[in-house]
Amino acid sequence: MLLRLDTNDSRPLHEQVAGAIRRAIAEGECAPGDRLPPARDLSRALGVNANTVLRGLRALRDEGVLEFRRGRGVTVAEAADRRAQLTERARQLVADAARLGYGRSDLIEMIRGLS
Repeated sequence: MLLRLDTNDSRPLHEQVAGAIRRAIAEGECAPGDRLPPARDLSRALGVNANTVLRGLRALRDEGVLEFRRGRGVTVAEAADRRAQLTERARQLVADAARLGYGRSDLIEMIRGLS
């Protein structure tokens, strides 16, 4: 799994780590059931602190994209690829709306108007 962080990205590093893993799952580099490298290895590869990587991994666990299993490490959850794609698209929509001057509440109202 090849992960890279954008040094020009203004988001916190743990969010960038989570986003990079989301993209890897969405693009098929990691499939459901695949085991991720240990956080220390990821932190060395990305050039960030291991706690930063762990924070990103926990966020993905909370989203249902990853599973933490004692003795088996961190694995990609079943159906994580679809969830990762949808989450990444939602994040991009929020970012696009912000660039156009719309806040989250504006975006929520737009989405409610679609149903």
